[in-house]
Amino acid sequence: MFQNISDKKTVHIETLGCRLNQIESEGAADFFSKGGFNVVMKGITASDNVDEKVILALINTCTVTAKAEQKARRIMRLLLKKYPSALVLVTGCYAQVAKKEIESIDKRILVLPGRVKSRLIEIPALVNDVINLKKTDAELTGGNIQISEKIKKIIENKICLKPVSDTSENPFLLSSDTFLHHSRASLKIQDGCNNRCSYCEICIARGLSVSLDAGEVLNRVLKLKEAGHREIVITTVNAAQYRSEYEGQSIDIAGLLELLLKKTKDVSFRFSSLYPQIIDEKFSELLKDKRVRPHFHLSVQSGSDNVLKNMNRPYKAEQVLKAVMLLKKARPDCFTACDIIAGFPGETDEDFEKTVKLVKECGFTYVHAFPFSPRPNTKAYSMKPHVPEAVTQKRVQKLLDYSVKAKIDYINSICGTVRTAIVETSHSKILKKGISDGKEIINAVTDNFLHCRVECTKGQLPEAGEEVDIEIILPLEDEIKKNAEMEVHAKLCS
Repeated sequence: MFQNISDKKTVHIETLGCRLNQIESEGAADFFSKGGFNVVMKGITASDNVDEKVILALINTCTVTAKAEQKARRIMRLLLKKYPSALVLVTGCYAQVAKKEIESIDKRILVLPGRVKSRLIEIPALVNDVINLKKTDAELTGGNIQISEKIKKIIENKICLKPVSDTSENPFLLSSDTFLHHSRASLKIQDGCNNRCSYCEICIARGLSVSLDAGEVLNRVLKLKEAGHREIVITTVNAAQYRSEYEGQSIDIAGLLELLLKKTKDVSFRFSSLYPQIIDEKFSELLKDKRVRPHFHLSVQSGSDNVLKNMNRPYKAEQVLKAVMLLKKARPDCFTACDIIAGFPGETDEDFEKTVKLVKECGFTYVHAFPFSPRPNTKAYSMKPHVPEAVTQKRVQKLLDYSVKAKIDYINSICGTVRTAIVETSHSKILKKGISDGKEIINAVTDNFLHCRVECTKGQLPEAGEEVDIEIILPLEDEIKKNAEMEVHAKLCS
C-alpha cells in the first residue's frame, strides 16, 4: 500500500506574522532540507494546482489580530484542498491559544502549540520512519490508512502529547545560517514577554521572556558572517527585556550591541523593533556606528498618556518623543517607523489627536496603523466604551494618509544620494515603460530599509544576498499609495 510514496518528500511551509515566525520557519525548513525533503516556502494561492506529492504542510501562525487568525484559517483550508495527501500541521501563536478551535476544522489538521515549536526538528526523522516503513512503533501497524493519518498519529504521540510550560521550550533551537526564502539573515536573541499589555495575547502565546546567552549570540553572528551574510537583523519580541551576562558582566540590549560591534567587523546590524524606554544617551551613542543600519521601528501604539496607561504600556508620550530625538541626533538621515493602534476602548477624539500630534512631532517616516482588535484572554477584551468601527476606520485612514506623504517626502529628500543595499531578488527583464523599459532589474533593500527596484546595465546583475551601492532616483508614488512592497526607483552604481 505504500508503493511509490518514497518520492513524496515535499514539505510546504507557510509563514504568517512577525519576523520571529519567519526565522523559526527558516530554521524548520533547514532541518527538513537536511532530512532529505524538498521544501517549498512560496505562499500558496487559489490558482495553484493540486499536488499529491506534498506529504506535510506546515503553517506558522499569528494571533496579533482577529484578521490574522482569519487569514490563517483560510490558508489552512487552501492547504487541505491543494494537498489532499498531506497532513496540515499548525503551529505558532494562534496554535498556542486556540488548539481545539483549529483542530475542529478538519481531521487532517494537527496542532503543535507555539511554545513547543522547537519540537519541529524531531519531525523529519519521524516522517522518514513512516515513509521508509520502519514498523518498530505500534502506530505504524494500523492497516490500510492514509499516509497523512500515519504521520499524524506518530507526530501526535511522539511530539504533541508532551506537556507545554509557561516559557518557550528550547526557543533558540530553530536557528540556521541558511535561508531558503530570505536574502538577509535574521537572528532571534529574545523571546516571550513579561509585560501584560492589556490588549496583547503574545505574552500568553509565547510565554515569559527568555534571552539567548550573549556569548552564543556572538558565536551565531560570527557563523552567519562566515556564511557570507553582510547584514544581520537582530530580532526580538521585546528588546527591552533582553538580559544576559558576558565575562561576569550583566548585559542588556545596549551592552549586547556594544559587544557585537567590538567583537566583529565587516557585518552590519539592524534591529527588527525597539521600545522607547531603551533609547537613552548610551544606546543612541552606539547607534552612531555606521555598521548599525539607520532604520528604527518603535513600538508606540498611542500618543495619549491616558490610552497608554489603559494599555499598560511602560512609558509616556514624552518618552517616545525624547527617544526619536535621540535617534535622529545619532543618525540624522534615519528612517523612523512606528506601530499605532487606533480605536482602543475609551480612546476619545482628544486622545487620538494627541497621537496624531506625537506622530507629526516625531516626524515618523512610516506609520503602521491598524484598528484595535479585541483578543480573548486579555483585559482589553471587555474594556468599554467601545469606539465605533466607522470612527476607528477614519482614524486609521488619517494616520495612513500621513504615512504615505511622509514616506514620499523622505524619499524625495534623499534622491540623488548613494545608499548601501542588500540584493533580494534578480530578474532578467522588466518591461515597464517610462521607468525600466528593457533594463535588467534587481530588487534590493537599502540600509535605511527602502525597498528598491534597481535598474542595471546588461551583464551587471548581482546575486541575491550581495551588498551593492545604489543611487536613489525617485519614489514610486503609485506603489506607495497602494502599500505595495516596492517604494523606490534606483540604479546600480558602477
